Order: sequence, then C-alpha cells, then structure tokens
Amino acid sequence: MSPLIINGKTEKELIKAALGGDRKSQKDIFHLYASKMLAVSYRYAKDKAEAEDILQDAFIKVFTNLQDFEFKGSFEGWIRKIVVNTAIKFNLKRYHAYEEKKMEQIQEDWENPEVFSNLAEIDLLHLIQELPDGYKMVFNLYAIEGYSHKEIAEMCYIEESTSRSQLAKARKILQQKVKGLLFLAV
Repeated sequence: MSPLIINGKTEKELIKAALGGDRKSQKDIFHLYASKMLAVSYRYAKDKAEAEDILQDAFIKVFTNLQDFEFKGSFEGWIRKIVVNTAIKFNLKRYHAYEEKKMEQIQEDWENPEVFSNLAEIDLLHLIQELPDGYKMVFNLYAIEGYSHKEIAEMCYIEESTSRSQLAKARKILQQKVKGLLFLAV
C-alpha cells in the first residue's frame, strides 16, 4: 500500500512539520481528518453545534499533544481516541452540571435485532441521536466504538452494571422507535 500524500508530503512528514510549528501542515492535518472526526463527535453530541465544539476541543488536544504520537499504529486511530475521550469529558461535565435524575427501569429483552437491517444507516444514526445522553454515550462506546463494559465504566466513572443497564435501555428504546417507524411505513 502506498503512503498517503497530502500536498507533496507523507502523513509522517506532515506530522513532523506540524510539530515544528508549520501552520500549513497543521491545517492539512485538520482538513484531512475533520469530516471523519466530526461524524464521530456528532454521535456523542445533542446537535451539530455541540459536535463542532467537541471537534474543536479535540483538535486543540491533538495539536497540543502531537509530540505524544509515537508513530506506532494509525494516526487516524490516535486522533479518533482523542475525539471520543473529549466527547466523553464534554458529556460528563454536562451531566454533572445539568442532570441528576433517575432513569426509568426498562428490562433487557432485545427482540428481533434483525429489524435494524431494514433501516438506512442515516435513519439509525438519527434514532441514536434522540437517545438520552447517558444511553447514547454508552451505546456509541459499546456498539460503535467497540469498548467493553469495563472500559466504559472506567472512562465514564460509572459501574460496569450501569454500563450494561444503560446499553440494555438504549437498545430497548431503539427497538421501540424502530418498531414505530416500521408501523408508520406500513
């Protein structure tokens, strides 16, 4: 596989130039990854403006900590991890500032998961956006990012059982919404 070339520079050369303070290289890095990372941050945000705030904070961290990238593994993966962690911290601040409410008990009975195969990806992402913040964060971290309940618990300062419970509740809500959409489509 040939190396990625942006404006005549490989990704590694771009990173090294950005480390040296080259603004053009920093801008190139931002433009190369911003749209993918905006999609990641949007999954954790209430709306586009909040997603853009998360993205901006994440890229500030990317460039502030660029010297910590060790050229081991994917640079995009390293950026993605920063975006996800920034989104988690953003949501945790919001939770502590605005929310201290109990969520209703929904039992875990994930019926017919194949119903999701009939939805377009954009429809499913829209339904995920409508989830309560805690459910949305756990669902994204587990189902989309692939973190374990133990990792989610550590990242979000919650118990593993809370992570499992919120995932089950998120799935139940999504299932009900999908059934509603399918009923409307008939």
